[in-house]
Amino acid sequence: MTQSTTDRPAGRAASGAVVPVLAFAGIVVAVMQTLLVPVIKDLPQLLDTAPSDATWVLTSTLLSGAVATPIMGRLGDLYGKRRMLITSLAVMVVGALVSAFTSDLLTMIVGRTLQGFAMGAIPLGIGLMRDMLPRERLGSAMALMSSSIGVGGGLALPAAALVAQHSDWHVLFYGAAGLGVLAIALTLLVVPESPMRAEGSFDLPGALGLSTGLVLFLLPITKGSDWGWTSGTTLGLFAAAAVVLVLWGVLELRVKAPLVDLRTTARPAVLFTNLASIMVGVSFYVVSLVLPQLLQLPKSTGYGLGQSMVVAGLLVAPLGLTMMFTAPVYARLSAKYGPKVTLILGLLIIAIGYGAGLGLMSAPWQSLVISVLLGAGIGLAYSSLPALIVGAVPASETGAANGLNTLMRSIGTSVSSAVIGMVLANTANHVGGVAIPTMHGFRVSFLIATAAVAIGLLLALFLPKPNRAPQLRASSEEDANLARAEAVLRGFRGRVLAADGSPVARAKVTLIDRHGRQAGATLSGEDGNYTLTVPAGGAFVLAARATGHGPLASSATHAGDERPVDLDLSLPGETVSA
Repeated sequence: MTQSTTDRPAGRAASGAVVPVLAFAGIVVAVMQTLLVPVIKDLPQLLDTAPSDATWVLTSTLLSGAVATPIMGRLGDLYGKRRMLITSLAVMVVGALVSAFTSDLLTMIVGRTLQGFAMGAIPLGIGLMRDMLPRERLGSAMALMSSSIGVGGGLALPAAALVAQHSDWHVLFYGAAGLGVLAIALTLLVVPESPMRAEGSFDLPGALGLSTGLVLFLLPITKGSDWGWTSGTTLGLFAAAAVVLVLWGVLELRVKAPLVDLRTTARPAVLFTNLASIMVGVSFYVVSLVLPQLLQLPKSTGYGLGQSMVVAGLLVAPLGLTMMFTAPVYARLSAKYGPKVTLILGLLIIAIGYGAGLGLMSAPWQSLVISVLLGAGIGLAYSSLPALIVGAVPASETGAANGLNTLMRSIGTSVSSAVIGMVLANTANHVGGVAIPTMHGFRVSFLIATAAVAIGLLLALFLPKPNRAPQLRASSEEDANLARAEAVLRGFRGRVLAADGSPVARAKVTLIDRHGRQAGATLSGEDGNYTLTVPAGGAFVLAARATGHGPLASSATHAGDERPVDLDLSLPGETVSA
């Protein structure tokens, strides 16, 4: 059975450094996705291999990241989010060191695969924030953590370009390993472990099925241009992916504690958020593919802007910086209007950015304008996604649900990479055996991004009315206190008592509905007090247990008044009215 925690443990506090440390960890793992972008064209020579084989250095990171996000999220729910976060970072450090010491293709692919594994750190960080932070800080914190995907990718471009232009390219991996070690040290020093746990065991068959299906699906997407989109290999892998994912879905529906709760995923709030996430992922990656190429093309082409690798990276860097500074703006907007409205606003700004970009490709400063506009829109959109997910799933499923949402964004970037790569290749001019992207190809790419945003906007409009939950609304200490008071009136509160009448600290109190499903759970505070919100009125069973005490189950009917329900672990259960 899966625990569903609807309230934080009483007295649980997190230091002010938790949010920047978790956001830094998210930025570090996101750097892995764009670390080699400045040297993509040189990889065949650097690794002494064919261009088609060199692309595996990028593909392997993408595939392992896609597989790791939902799996690490679920492991975090079960065994501790901080523990799994540190594990993800440690695997990334090992992968960076493996790549730093080699120029062999196969060994490099192994190292890059391990680096991609760290992408699971982002949903784990979001889950830790939900478990520990007070409600008034949660919105902006999750926004910053969610945006770290884009922030890391954007900031990595100029830094990686500077290193690649003035030093040996292996230094990129030494730097990545150093950042990973720093993130681990800061996490150990600052971030406490969350007490929230989901009950049950890890769904290994589900993990293997999802991993196999994702690899079979993403592999032809990333390699379709090389293999041919109508080739037997590409079509065969797509067909195999469909079969495996359908069988995996059937299995997950029959498992008591699945890796991904498909019934929860099918809720409109979760389903449409995940589908919109794919479109946001598509729109984010288009600008990352187009602007650096446009800026670096020589002016002799008639449309290239003739900038160096470093300058091109600096002109695109505001994309990530704007996303980072958008987080506090998002918190204010979401507190007033809700995450659905903020997502819609973000998508509208992205559409404006790409629309304006169609006519702003003739000077370097115009690329800066596009980057800022798109950074603001993508920042708002990315920040809204975890709030929408958190508002629709139990706390014990936060890691897995946000892992799946991060996976949806990765699928969006994968589709974007494949489609835009195909467009630019098919519209390129070939001069001396070298394919040179054309302005027509760049503009078609921007139109594709605009179409993806339009689809995302349509999906966002279908989201149900946002849940104005207290933890997502409170923007001041006064609002937060009021929200907590309102929560008490909508649920059960009281104390957990021992046989001698003394309060029992850290006792687990579970709320079970009339169908036998857990509707909420929490831990009592040091004074034995607990508070549990209820999803609706009706009959419930309150169960309490603590180390060294016998279990207790009391029937309780929520009638909307304030009468406390004390749970005495020395007495049998009795019928009460809350």
